[in-house]
Amino acid sequence: MKFFSKPTGKPTYESVFKNFFESSSSGFIPNVSYDLLVRLVSILRPSRKELKKTVDLRDLISFLEQNPSLCEQFSLYLKLVLKDLKFNSVLSDAAILQDVDFIFELKKRIVANFLPFQPEKDSLEFVLNQIFYLPTDGDWISTISIIQLEFLFNLLELETIYGSGPANFALSEVMMSMHVITQRVSGRAMEREVIKMVPEYEQLQSPFSAFEKELFLIEDRIKELKEHFITPDDLSYQQLLVLHKQCLDFVNKAFHNSSKFGISLRVNQNLLKIKQQLERLEFLISLIVVSDVNGTTTNTIRLGIQLIQFNCYKSNIRKFIAESTQLLSYEITQHTAKTGEHYITETRKEYFKMLRTAIGGGFIVGILCLIKIALSKVETSLFGHAFLYSMNYAFGFILIYVLGFTLATKQPAMTASALIKALEDGASKKGKEIEKYTAFSILFARVFRSQFIAFVGNVLMAFPVSLFGIWIIDYYFNYNIAGSKWENLVQDLSPIHSLAMLHAAIAGVFLFLSGIISGSVANRDKHNQVYYRIAENPFLKRNLGIQKTLALSKLYEKRWAGIISNFWFGIFMGSTASFGLFVGLNLDIRHITFASGNLALALYGSNYQVSQTMLFLGIFGIGIIGLINFLVSFSLSLGLAFRSRGMSWFELRHIATSIWRHFKTKPLSFFFPTESKNKTAVIENYLQIDNAKDDSHKKV
Repeated sequence: MKFFSKPTGKPTYESVFKNFFESSSSGFIPNVSYDLLVRLVSILRPSRKELKKTVDLRDLISFLEQNPSLCEQFSLYLKLVLKDLKFNSVLSDAAILQDVDFIFELKKRIVANFLPFQPEKDSLEFVLNQIFYLPTDGDWISTISIIQLEFLFNLLELETIYGSGPANFALSEVMMSMHVITQRVSGRAMEREVIKMVPEYEQLQSPFSAFEKELFLIEDRIKELKEHFITPDDLSYQQLLVLHKQCLDFVNKAFHNSSKFGISLRVNQNLLKIKQQLERLEFLISLIVVSDVNGTTTNTIRLGIQLIQFNCYKSNIRKFIAESTQLLSYEITQHTAKTGEHYITETRKEYFKMLRTAIGGGFIVGILCLIKIALSKVETSLFGHAFLYSMNYAFGFILIYVLGFTLATKQPAMTASALIKALEDGASKKGKEIEKYTAFSILFARVFRSQFIAFVGNVLMAFPVSLFGIWIIDYYFNYNIAGSKWENLVQDLSPIHSLAMLHAAIAGVFLFLSGIISGSVANRDKHNQVYYRIAENPFLKRNLGIQKTLALSKLYEKRWAGIISNFWFGIFMGSTASFGLFVGLNLDIRHITFASGNLALALYGSNYQVSQTMLFLGIFGIGIIGLINFLVSFSLSLGLAFRSRGMSWFELRHIATSIWRHFKTKPLSFFFPTESKNKTAVIENYLQIDNAKDDSHKKV
């Protein structure tokens, strides 16, 4: 047929309408064909670059006004296409979480983006899938003027959802979806894992049950009314809004309580689904309320727009991940922020204490360097080396953590969250913006100098310990363990002769992941009440005594998350090179403290015959490795902290400007404590880190 011939250029309304209706015998409407609507939407659909521009219907309206015969046929065609199409499933399911299993829901959405689910042909969802099949269709539809849509609606003489007889089928579909959502949300809100998050409601009547009863009474009234709608001043409607707000308060309180009880991904998904269902009910309730006659047309058009948008957004992956992970990332960064506060020095006493703990960390890393090069002599498989290296790193990092020493590059992942938490708290203070950013820059200087002195302590101690250790081994066993490896050791530090910068970036990613693991374990244990379960374990209390059991619980709460974090950091660091060899890629890690120890081993292994150029590149490489370790882990942690708190990235511009201004004024403060008491007072007034403050959960 002519209609299906390949178009040359962008079609016009005239060609589309005439070709379509002329293709049917004697001008009658073809049996259930959506091709006309597909072609019309393709004309209206803007390009990706013009998505934000308003879509104008004036040309379409003008054409229909000038061609009353085609307008009549188009009206008949629309009524035929939309007749008795079921759409309650779109209202009750589309763009709402269908499964609280995050991985299952994610996989389902990924598959749906490549191979969309196609429902039965007697449903509106099938028609929408055929016509508005692009995810961006929901965006430009909302830009169309409501005045133009109302004019087109009246021009085509379409029926509203409030009509009597067959036209009332649409309203019954709306009612059905309200029934379904209300029953679902009422049951889910009473599940044990959900009600556990809001113990305040355990002795109160469920607002969801009261909402359900009130809604059913209103629906019964609407069915009996001639107009099939109620007015905004209706007392039952006002009561329904109050109950709906109480239901939302229930969910928001549960989210807020995550700071006290922790939260699992499954509970988060349950609460998120309830919130989405309540938001959908809010829209559906607005459809049964009409203030004047014109409101019936407006509500019908609103329903049509929302149906298109719900269907377009039902498989949205980016929004799903963002909503599902925001609260969890917030709780994780809350833990890392609290831990990070201990890595920020203020006074000279704290500054030199950080130096001492960093020296302790460097001492252990120096020994780990010796053990690793010894393990490299073991004849085993790639997996064997990965296991041995991983255990060496893991138990070494755990020892550093348990003894209270400092590994410098572990700080950025923690202090980034502390900085953003401070900025967030400062935003709530009643003060000028410039004062907030000034105080933040002072805090950043503290963080920078804390990181700097930790680097110094680690590097200065790891070098002599490694050098002394390899000398001891050579002295007593007459064996230079770095004799055959020194060239590789020093070359691996050069940013010119190796991929040292890439490998340093990989280590930075692992540092970031270890911080995530620490916060995740702490949040999980809090939610599962692990500390309380240990403290009240009858077996432990009977055999250890109440006081020792309580002490064990507190020790677990204080240390366990850090131990697991350091263990996995060791696994990541020790297995990367072996994994790289297995897949044929040049993957490895470079860490500033280990780089210092390896340089010492290379010098002794070469009998101090390293060329001046390679020695310079090795020393320079250590600095570059440390900088990249810091930048990568800090940037990733900063990004997560920003996203978890819903803060604008435009803040970075003000932050950078304030930090640069402070550096020009007080450059020494970035390397040594110099602030006066007045400066400290500014920070306490505007950026006080308050661990008890968690009101920002309400953002979620």
